[in-house]
Amino acid sequence: MPRSSRHSLRWITPLLISPLCLEVSSVHQTAHAGLFQPLIQLLQPRIERKLVSECRQLAEQALDGVADEIAPKSWLNSAVEQPCRRLARPVSECLIRETSRSGRELGVLTELLRGKVGDDAQVVIRRCLASLTGLSQSSLKQIPVQELLERLRQ
Repeated sequence: MPRSSRHSLRWITPLLISPLCLEVSSVHQTAHAGLFQPLIQLLQPRIERKLVSECRQLAEQALDGVADEIAPKSWLNSAVEQPCRRLARPVSECLIRETSRSGRELGVLTELLRGKVGDDAQVVIRRCLASLTGLSQSSLKQIPVQELLERLRQ
């Protein structure tokens, strides 16, 4: 292929992709609700593994000090595993569903890639807590998500 043709092809891809990038970044996010749901659904196994891990850690913290008196630690770990797995499925489904419904998919994906819980993820977490517990969203808005997580750990 002549050099001029390769040089031209190198610029075509950015020219074709840049309008799409501008469209996604400039249009209000709620207009794209559901656009990234397939991508987020691909992350469901990873989300479930993280939820199971957090659940096990919470159980270990709750049983700290008394676990040795009740049963061997290996037995307790296996006893906690199945309930944590059963809980992780509906919670991960709720997180994905509420991420899509809230129109905050791009923000949540960005926060997941950065490894942090930001404003978008906090909104989704509150919506899921309300959905799963029957509490009103307005009552959960007054409590920071970090404080809610700390209360769950106690």
